[in-house]
Amino acid sequence: MTKSSPISEDLFEFLDDLNQNNEREWFKANKDRYERCVREPALELIEQLGKPLMRSAPMLRVVAKRSGGSLMRIHRDTRFGKDKTPYKTNVGISLRHDGDGDIHGPGIYIHLACDECFVGAGSWRPAKETLAAIRQSIDADPKAWIKARDQRTFRKSFELAGESLKTSPRDYAKDHPMIKDLRRIDFIAVAPLSRKEVLADDAVKRIVELIRQAKPLMKFMCEAVELPY
Repeated sequence: MTKSSPISEDLFEFLDDLNQNNEREWFKANKDRYERCVREPALELIEQLGKPLMRSAPMLRVVAKRSGGSLMRIHRDTRFGKDKTPYKTNVGISLRHDGDGDIHGPGIYIHLACDECFVGAGSWRPAKETLAAIRQSIDADPKAWIKARDQRTFRKSFELAGESLKTSPRDYAKDHPMIKDLRRIDFIAVAPLSRKEVLADDAVKRIVELIRQAKPLMKFMCEAVELPY
């Protein structure tokens, strides 16, 4: 029997209210509601993802812990950004590679917010060494990259996203046939999820399906940095 989605409208209602009351005192007064409507359902979602991903993507860490696991903190790091509001107004779930626990390494990211929900795959702002290795793999075997990037099932749901350099990266000519991709500083792809899909009984199945569809990109990224996928 299909389980109902662990996510309900209560999660989005809380995030909407938080967006309008992003203050420590308000959050403190609504901490129980956060636990009940946001953190516990998000942890249940991670828990339900565990078994199917153990079969299809066993190298991903799927850890349903209140802290130190796949669920990202709701508290924002306000030290360096212009936005000094103390809390994120989204739920972020980071499924990191077992061989590279860095959040900037190849992995899967699930984003739930009032304005958009999506599944992201790949490497966001990879470290200098990782970025160099990905570019070197594209340069060495452009056909393999094009095959991964343009694979039909993958591109059915995912679009490449992220930022790129305005100039050519060091060591690559401006007229390099793959220069558009070599300029990328984010090697990520995003598949949108509608709120209806997130709330549906088959929400977990849909998210797992998207993660499976992301395999061509993830496999190329991981092989570039000598990780299995």
